Amino acid sequence: MSAAELLLVKNPPRARVSTRFLRSELKIIFGRRRNLAGMGVLAVVPVILAVAVRVSAPGQGDGPPFVSAITGNGLFVAFAALALELPLFLPLAVSAISGDAVAGEANLGTLRYLLAIPAGRTRLLVIKYAAIVIFALAATFLVAIVGVIMGLALFGGGDMTLLSGTQTSMADGMWRLALSSLYLAAQFSALGAIGLFVSTLTEQPIGATIAIVLVNVFMFILDSISQLAWLHPWLLTHWWTAFADLLRDPIATESIKRGLITALVYASVFWLAAWARLSTKDISS
Repeated sequence: MSAAELLLVKNPPRARVSTRFLRSELKIIFGRRRNLAGMGVLAVVPVILAVAVRVSAPGQGDGPPFVSAITGNGLFVAFAALALELPLFLPLAVSAISGDAVAGEANLGTLRYLLAIPAGRTRLLVIKYAAIVIFALAATFLVAIVGVIMGLALFGGGDMTLLSGTQTSMADGMWRLALSSLYLAAQFSALGAIGLFVSTLTEQPIGATIAIVLVNVFMFILDSISQLAWLHPWLLTHWWTAFADLLRDPIATESIKRGLITALVYASVFWLAAWARLSTKDISS
């Protein structure tokens, strides 16, 4: 055995973890015009909200939660924008991305070639879901950042009054906004896992997107029926508004913990369901 071979035995080459597949997936997601247009819509909402409140200048106590506090501190524009986009716009954006994850590849006829990559179907689902999670983070923080910029530009900053009535610093308010955005991104990532599963059931991405939106709306409807109170804690959407607890002093963590656990369960169950479906699916396109 040569010296070079002995060196290779003693110091075997390390396996490299490539991010090429993930980077390619993210380039596709953030490079498509329809996705950019969707993110543009998300960004427009806090702009419209801030301008509308500035023009109308409601007094303290007027309007829904968060909105009435905007005139006191512009940081509340971000919180109000997240609350406004919570029922439809943000879930719709995540639904479009997750619904297209597998169904879009099948529709274009590229799914078979992707599965030829080593590690095949499991790796495909891991990368696809990682891209969905990153998009959920990007979309949520986009709304928050635009809300902060517009709020501070039109209403200024300074100390903010929390929902519990106590005051806190601007820095603490920014920290609470970051936590709120992370919490909501985790919730939308769980919705994305549902979308990933639905995407394995069809070759029509539009149909998958519509199905995910309907599931989201259906959960909201069930959550609004008081006679089904026993079911509410098991609904993913039931815990979405718990991010408001981050604006209390001290922070009420019970609902936030329940929401994160529920999101984790949904994400795990539906990712595994997607894996089971794709593992047994006959890929013809």
